[in-house]
Amino acid sequence: MNIYVGNLPYSVRDEELRATFEAYGQVVAAEVIFDKRTRRSRGYGFVEMADDAAATKAIAALNGQELHGRELRVDASQPRSEKPQSAPRTERTPRTPSESPANEAGASGIKGFLKRLFG
Repeated sequence: MNIYVGNLPYSVRDEELRATFEAYGQVVAAEVIFDKRTRRSRGYGFVEMADDAAATKAIAALNGQELHGRELRVDASQPRSEKPQSAPRTERTPRTPSESPANEAGASGIKGFLKRLFG
C-alpha cells in the first residue's frame, strides 16, 4: 500500500521516514519529495509498505503524531486519476477601453485622474 505523509519537517530524509514506518511493518520504499530547483524538502513524502494491514495500522498510529515538532498528516495515497480535480480555470476577457473604470468618470490617464481629483 502506498501512503502519503504530509507536513514533514524539512530536516527529515528518506532514511528517517523509513525508520518511522518500519516500527509497523516491512517498508518497501520511503521517499521525501524535494524541489528540483532549490533541492529543499517540499515537506511531504510517500511510503510504500508490503502489507496492507501493517500500512493501515501505521496510518492510524502516525496520523496526527508529532515528528520534530510538526504534526504529521498520514493517509492512504491515491493515484493521480482518482484525485478530485479542481475546477478548470476560466480565461479572463480583456476590457475594452469603454468598459474601463477610468472611463466611467469621463476621461482616462493622467488627464482623467486630475479631472477626478480637482473636479
